[in-house]
Formats: sequence, C-alpha cells, structure tokens
Amino acid sequence: MICADTSSLVALLGGGLGRDVDLVRQALTDRILCVSPASVTELLSDPDPSPSLEKLVTQIPRLEISEGYWERAGKLRARMFRQQLRPKLADTLIAQSCLDHGVPLVTRDRDFSSFQKFAGLRVLAIGDLPQ
Repeated sequence: MICADTSSLVALLGGGLGRDVDLVRQALTDRILCVSPASVTELLSDPDPSPSLEKLVTQIPRLEISEGYWERAGKLRARMFRQQLRPKLADTLIAQSCLDHGVPLVTRDRDFSSFQKFAGLRVLAIGDLPQ
C-alpha cells in the first residue's frame, strides 16, 4: 500500500504531471492506493467539489485511526516544534496515519520532508518535484 497526499490527488485530477502523479495513477491501477482521513477531509472541503473528486475519494480505501492516534499525532507535532519547525496540523495528521500503518506517502508537498527527516516518514516523489 501507498498513501496519496492531498496535493498529489489534486494534481492527478487536474491533469498534472510528475513522478507523484505517475505513482498515484499506478497505485490506483494496482489497487494499492489509500488515503488518510485528514486527506479525505481536505479533499471534500471544497464547497463545490467535482463529481470525479467525490467519486474518487469515496472509492479509495482509508487508513484507519487506531487507539492512541491523537496522542501520537500531538507528540509528533510537539517534536517538530522542538526542532523549530511549524508543521501544519493536517500534515501532522497525515504523517501520523502513514507512520501508524507503515505506509509510504506520495506527495508533492515539500513540507513533508521534515517528517521524513525527524520522524522517519517514508516519502515518495518529493525530491522529483519542480522548485
């Protein structure tokens, strides 16, 4: 399984190009793609979502929230703050979901590189993105 970040799913649906989009497309084909609950919330927060977005989001398996998730996410974010970083709450929740399930994250969002460095999050495609 691999988990798609909101940024990569939006790029895929918008016709974007990149290694992350290729990985998400292949994972969809291979039926090994999942999303975090936080990404579902982000994707469906659009006041006028496209029908293709809603259909895709409801069909992709979600990572389940396990016992102690909220506490682990809070501690993860605190650890990042101690490193003088300012992680977004949604990014922390996505990273914690992936860490809990041992699943790599496909993203084009460079903010996840700090979770990679300080929390051991496996991140795919982030280095292949344009500046």
